[in-house]
This record gives sequence, structure tokens and C-alpha cells, in this order.
Amino acid sequence: MLVVLKSDATPAQTEAVCAEIRAMGFAPHSMPGAGRTAIGITGNKGPVNALPLEALPGVERCIPVTQAYKLVLREMKPEGTVIDLKGTKVGGGATFTVIAGPCSVESVRQMDEVARFVKDQGIRVLRGGAFKPRTSPYSFQGLEQEGLKILNEIGAKHGLATITEVMDTSTVDDVAGAADILQIGARNMQNFSLLKRVGKASKPVFLKRGMSATLEELLLAAEYVLHGGNHQVMLCERGVRTFADHTRNTLDLSIVPSVQRLSHLPIFVDPSHAIGRRYFIEPMAKAALACGADGLMVEVTPDPDHALSDGAQTLDFKGFEKLMQALRHLAGALGRKLN
Repeated sequence: MLVVLKSDATPAQTEAVCAEIRAMGFAPHSMPGAGRTAIGITGNKGPVNALPLEALPGVERCIPVTQAYKLVLREMKPEGTVIDLKGTKVGGGATFTVIAGPCSVESVRQMDEVARFVKDQGIRVLRGGAFKPRTSPYSFQGLEQEGLKILNEIGAKHGLATITEVMDTSTVDDVAGAADILQIGARNMQNFSLLKRVGKASKPVFLKRGMSATLEELLLAAEYVLHGGNHQVMLCERGVRTFADHTRNTLDLSIVPSVQRLSHLPIFVDPSHAIGRRYFIEPMAKAALACGADGLMVEVTPDPDHALSDGAQTLDFKGFEKLMQALRHLAGALGRKLN
């Protein structure tokens, strides 16, 4: 159930509603919005008796929720969630944020060169993998703790927010201490222990869709994080596995408006991992902007052909500059602003 408070409800009235929900044996989740506050209820095994809540001062109405996911629903925040990434506002529909950087942190020199370049291109969020989940145990697994240190130092040096993947519960604190955004990769989308753990973290979470996950499964994975108390969640489409073999995966852009119809969470698109081939990135990135995504995650490095991981899907500096020029032109035509 969703309890919608009146626009002039006081903090004391909000707390009284939360106290009543707790007295009923359930958990309240207060989510202030631009015009009003909504309180989601979890922990119930069946319908909730709305009468005691509707009688409380400050309550406008109670809305039954029939979906398995509750806290991610658009009804909780009709205007959409906006997340602050060190001064860069993500979500809400008006802006388009590009996250860029190499697949893997390889050295201080590489990350410094990339950070300086992407900052000159207007990028405010730097990506770089320290822990790398690879299909083969013989592939480069990342610099791990040293990679976290490099990412943290380079991000601070250039004034960029940073994002990197957290692979398991044991490294959440280390990653949260070094990076500004915690990425949950496609392989871990349904790692429920990890979702619960980042739900208790104070850093924003970037949740990638699993390679065979449905829309409902993606939203339920996000629900785990919100249920833990962390409402700073961004979703990401990175391609799903189909019968098609002309690209690495199939980029499902239809999930962008589908998510936006059902949920208040921002949604990004990662064409690099979806396509797996750098010459397809620009057209699919423009398509992501056109279909209403909140942003992109794109891989870029000085010498992709000699990258230690995923070089075939990574742009060089010239290719990335061309991509940003194309996105600026398209964003202007669509009435959107590149962050």
C-alpha cells in the first residue's frame, strides 16, 4: 500500500503515520517528493487495512499496490528521482548524463590521460573497473585494490565523480570508500546478498540489467536496494542475450520507456557492452538519447586495440569526440541538455 500525504502535511504528522504503520507490524518507507510525501508499506503478507491510516491528520489517500515491487513504483515519486553525483544531477528527464572511461583501470598514466580528456569533453563522471568479472579465469581480472586507489586519486585530481563495480559483499566498504557510485554488474543483478548490502550503503547504486532478465526482475532487484534504505538507484540497460549474433548482445531500448512508465528511477544505456563493436556505439547512443534515456555509459581509452579488457567495444579519443559532437546536436534538437 502507498500512503499519500497532503502537500501541507507536517513532519510530526508524517512521523505519526510512520509510527502507526510500525504499530501495525509493517515497515514504512518515506519518500519526499517535489509536491508531497508518499510512504510505502512493506512487510505485509496480504491487503493492509487502510482505515486507521486514512483517519490520521495529514493523510490524503491510501493507494493499494498490486505489483510485487512497491518502492520503485512511479506512484511513489511521480516527478521522478533525481540523484546528485557530486553536483551533477541525474534523472528527471530534462538532462542527459554521459559516464565515460576505460573498461579497466590499467595504470595511473592511462587513467590520468583519460580523465583529462573526458573532462575536456564535458564529462563529469569517470568510470573504470578495478575488479573485473571475466568469463575466463585466465583473462585480466583487474588491479583490484590498487585499481581502486588509482581511480580515487585520479577522480579527486580532476574533480570527477567516479564509478566502479563491486563484485561481492566483502568489498563493498572498500569500493564505497574509494568511489562515488557503486556499480552492480549484469552477472550480479540477482546476487541478493550483495543487493541487500548496498541497500545499507550511503553511495548511489548503478544497477545493470542481467543478460536474461525481464523488466520485472530488474525492478525487483532495485526494490531490494530501496528496501534496504538506499533510494539512490540508477538502472542500466546493457543488452540481453538473444538468438541474434550480429552484435554481442541485443540492445533492448524498449525497456527505457517501459521503465519510465512504471518506475521513478533514472535509466541509463550502455551501448559498449550491448553491441561489443565500437563502430555501432554512436548510432545506438543517439537512439538511447532519442528514446528518452537519462544517460549513457560509454567506454573510452587512448589505445583500445591494446586494452587489457574489452578493447573491441571501446572508443578511442577521436571516436569519443565525434560521439559527443553528435549527441550535442541531437540533444539540442530534442530540447534536452547534456550534463
